[in-house]
Amino acid sequence: MNTTANAAAWMMNTTIYEVNVRQYTTEGTFNAFSAALPRLKDMGVETLWFMPVTPIAQKLKKGELGSYYAAADYTSINPEFGTMEDFKQLVKEAQNQGFKVIIDWVANHTGWDHVWTVEHPEYFKKDESTGDFLRASGMDDIIELDYSNPALRKAMIDAMKFWVVETGLDGFRCDLAFWVELDFWTEAKAELEKDKKLFWLGELDPLDHPDYMQVFNAAYSWTWMHKTEDFFKNNLPLNTLTDVLKRYQQVPPMQAWFTSNHDENSWNGSEYEKYGDGARALAVFSCTWPGLPLIYSGQELPNKKRLAFFEKDVIDWNGQFELHQFYKLLLNLHKHHPALHGSEHEAPVLILRTSTPAHVLAFLRKKGEKEVLVFLNLSRNEVHPIINDNNLKGKFENLFENLVVDFDQTKDLHLKPWDYLVLVK
Repeated sequence: MNTTANAAAWMMNTTIYEVNVRQYTTEGTFNAFSAALPRLKDMGVETLWFMPVTPIAQKLKKGELGSYYAAADYTSINPEFGTMEDFKQLVKEAQNQGFKVIIDWVANHTGWDHVWTVEHPEYFKKDESTGDFLRASGMDDIIELDYSNPALRKAMIDAMKFWVVETGLDGFRCDLAFWVELDFWTEAKAELEKDKKLFWLGELDPLDHPDYMQVFNAAYSWTWMHKTEDFFKNNLPLNTLTDVLKRYQQVPPMQAWFTSNHDENSWNGSEYEKYGDGARALAVFSCTWPGLPLIYSGQELPNKKRLAFFEKDVIDWNGQFELHQFYKLLLNLHKHHPALHGSEHEAPVLILRTSTPAHVLAFLRKKGEKEVLVFLNLSRNEVHPIINDNNLKGKFENLFENLVVDFDQTKDLHLKPWDYLVLVK
């Protein structure tokens, strides 16, 4: 199955914004979040991904409020966020404003007191040494489901269908998708898409699980994310990054590119802890390389603190939204410029040769006569790259300032440390 060929057109160049409802507002509710919709729309966000909205199990829960990813019931709303009617209204309001809405779906495991532990204990794997439910690897607040049981598979698909039918949402972000058998996702997708195409975002890296791309429209770029952090912290050579990009070019589309998400922010630090002054250059990459940009709640602020995962810890909004215009320019270019649409198959990418290959990643995206040119100085050095590539010709306008560069006249540029250029032909 070619998920690209079978995707609705909007899925090929959407931009994804992960919503952490708990930490988004002081109220931490759907109703309070809805006030942000016009701002996010103006910024160029197209798809809203809500972290799990289901109730949180209380037995062995983590911290004061527990983990969103330890569900107590698959077909109810977490009362912390509001009511089912509140969520339905939010989905309707968002879709009326032009957004697509997806929710996090945690299919591999539940919390210890999920309703199924009483109603259908046979749905769960058992720990042979204790006779109790099997704890998920490394996480003692969750227990694993048994996908060898056909009744469990049907119940899980029915639960997913509930959200599609009752709320009209547009797809799922599937948590730890590779922990669940591929044939389940194949079965679920076939059943759930009988009435409309859904967007399937998988938390998996296609470099590790390429077969899962039979189902998922887009997947995570974990390898890239980890390698870029390693690159910045350990001063690795630039070819360690370009080698990873070449590997991604060999796997099925599409990747979601990101510098932060809920896990990264809470456990490994904000993008500024991980990448320092290179954070914005990598954000530019995420919005211009083939694939889909993914932004986490507060990155437009920018949020530089780690948000607590199991406690209330509101984003420190100050009303400034310093990076709103930065993301607005990038996301709208991604949305409207044909050279940035979809996968590399639809709009090829060419890494350009420069006189500073140890410092600068330069690439050209093309679709017909439409071109976007990107330069990223991924170094602590001020550089003057000279483009040694005949593929680069003509006049380009700088996305971020009113400046035209004519590459028929000059191929000599100036980039400050961690600087970036996005040029549109």
